Amino acid sequence: MNPSTANPSTANQHAAHANVHAANTATHPRSGNLTLEELTAAVEAREIDTVIVAFTDMQGRLIGKRVSARLFLEDAAAHGAECCNYLLAVDVEMNTVDGYAMSSWERGYGDMAMIPDFSTLRRIPWLPGTALVTADLKWLDDAPVVASPRQILIAQLERLAEHGLVPFVGTELEFIVFDDSFREAWGKGYRDLRPASDYNIDYALLASTRMEPLLRDIRNSMDGAGMYCEGVKGECNLGQQEIAFRYDHALVTCDNHSVYKNGAKEIADRHGKSLTFMAKFNEREGSSCHIHISLRSTDGTPVFGDADGPDGMSKVFRHFLAGQIAAMRELTLFFAPNINSYKRYVDGSFAPTAVAWGLDNRTCALRVVGHGAGMRVENRVPGGDVNQYLAVSALIAAGLYGIENELELEDAFVGNAYTGGAPRVPSTLREAAELFSQSAIARAAFGDEVVDHYLNYAAVELAAYDAAVTDWERVRGFERL
Repeated sequence: MNPSTANPSTANQHAAHANVHAANTATHPRSGNLTLEELTAAVEAREIDTVIVAFTDMQGRLIGKRVSARLFLEDAAAHGAECCNYLLAVDVEMNTVDGYAMSSWERGYGDMAMIPDFSTLRRIPWLPGTALVTADLKWLDDAPVVASPRQILIAQLERLAEHGLVPFVGTELEFIVFDDSFREAWGKGYRDLRPASDYNIDYALLASTRMEPLLRDIRNSMDGAGMYCEGVKGECNLGQQEIAFRYDHALVTCDNHSVYKNGAKEIADRHGKSLTFMAKFNEREGSSCHIHISLRSTDGTPVFGDADGPDGMSKVFRHFLAGQIAAMRELTLFFAPNINSYKRYVDGSFAPTAVAWGLDNRTCALRVVGHGAGMRVENRVPGGDVNQYLAVSALIAAGLYGIENELELEDAFVGNAYTGGAPRVPSTLREAAELFSQSAIARAAFGDEVVDHYLNYAAVELAAYDAAVTDWERVRGFERL
């Protein structure tokens, strides 16, 4: 990719996005990507009859509507499609909740527009006759919906562009596969499910082979949707797997992430199985979403590696990494957005608890890997439940804080960071929300509207959790208390 084409500007955002995609596909042609002209030809040939117009909501879910392909070409392609603004003001159950400035009964729950970004147009091989396009959200007066996750990331891309920098990102999603279908799992209350393996299968091939019909279908389907699938490996928990995709421009990676996460569930359903991206399904190993990030200049030159710098790191990288350390606790809400997210953070579990960085050290929250042009940092804090747009936005915001203030980087942690005495990652959603609310870094980077919107999201989750009576409480209290 030539990053010089990947600097979105407020004036011509969609054209910039198209340039990102064009440069990417010129380097790595992918059969699943479509131009508007190719979509038109496929519709005329009766190969495609449905276009999904979609965006990623606060909870990280793909949301939108299916549109007749003919109507899409005649109308929605030029004007977008409307949707209710409550889609950014509901809880995970899709209940309308109080506290959001953008959407309420008092405001009448009006519409916002889903404006297609044609750089994202793709085939969806696992759904017959279907294409999908990712949308940006705008109000009906054409103003952006600034609290939408994709818009938050675009704003951080624009800030990076002012420094002549372009981010490249890879997200590594883990999930657990079950032999029960989604509807069977629902009917059981998600209890007594049968995982698709019976023991630890980290890197193991034999037991993972039982899942290969599903895993192969997911891999090939995502390749057919325009992604670059690298491979799959077993993980530690029962039925746990990770499918990896090649890194790309941050916006491309985050768009792909949503399509993959949604599609993997749809494909599992077709196989009569289910899978979960919960950060912590049970008391065994959680499911992570490690995020790798590096920066390049607008001429495509990597800027993190420097053979003459300490540990082979450039001054820019050291400032960027120092910003991650300085801002991590304050921005953890964007890395770990749910109650369940924080149950991953167990000492000695390969999930991080220490706000520290190390050279290829998996006990640290930040792991520096690679060298030269491949040097990058892996943030190990996010779980499989993360909203990737928000997490990458937080990575960029923290890095810019370090770069703009020329923060000095502390020494790399050597040894076991779980017992090293470093500051800890927040241990609850409540703690993370309190830190986020007080963060000058967050408010400067994202603005009060965004910060207050996501603080309300956290408050809604905390109130629902505090009111819930759990199985744990019944087991401990029914007879013995």
